[in-house]
Amino acid sequence: MSLELELRDLAVGVAREAGELALRRRREGVHLAATKSSIADIVTEADREVEELIRGRLTAARPDDGFLGEESGAGSGTSGITWVVDPIDGTVNYAYGMPAYNVSIAAVRGAPVPESWEALAGAVHAPALGEIFTAARGHGAWVGETRLSVTSDTPAGALLATGFGYDPATHEGDLAAVRRAMSMARDLRRSGSAALDLAYVAAGRLDGYFERGLQPWDLAAGALLVHEAGGVVTRHDVGSARPLLIAAGPDVHASLLALLDQIRE
Repeated sequence: MSLELELRDLAVGVAREAGELALRRRREGVHLAATKSSIADIVTEADREVEELIRGRLTAARPDDGFLGEESGAGSGTSGITWVVDPIDGTVNYAYGMPAYNVSIAAVRGAPVPESWEALAGAVHAPALGEIFTAARGHGAWVGETRLSVTSDTPAGALLATGFGYDPATHEGDLAAVRRAMSMARDLRRSGSAALDLAYVAAGRLDGYFERGLQPWDLAAGALLVHEAGGVVTRHDVGSARPLLIAAGPDVHASLLALLDQIRE
């Protein structure tokens, strides 16, 4: 078995266990632990507990690998491989009891920076929805036994998704991007979960996705899903505080980039 498939299988197993824990804690009741960048940017006790479980399982299986998690930060390794983890992507959904949240786990080679790494494997597990999306570099993207493929034809316009930053000061720029994107859109979705939006692009449930200000753990697994499903994922304005990510099939990606590249932050 190739390294990529071994890493994918490990990510899947850990994501399943982590998802079960997140689902159980959600049923027991969510307890807020802190806020981060703003009062709307929350952390639950479950976020921290789930990340602790993930980090422990991955360290036990591959002690020489590095780790980058949303809640516990970075830990260096010696193998050249780093696990990039969002224990509960879509925390506000999770806190409100909405099912659009997931566990996102990816293994990357190189520095844990999107422009530097080579993504090797990933899993996006949405336990409340009963789905797990998986990918291994060179081996495609899958949900269950179904191989994923991005859409290639959007005669009625593209079904797009986006997200907004927690800082109200950024909302005008985000809305300006939406206004421009709507000129090519069939409709717009806003799920509140970046990894799930990327998984849905890979699955052809969305034609494209764009958002500013994503962190490495938001996109590591989902971007690999899109890539392995035949799509294109790029980041722009990487020198700014809020880089722009665009993910879609090749044609929709080109159209989105032409529209959104004119808006700078």
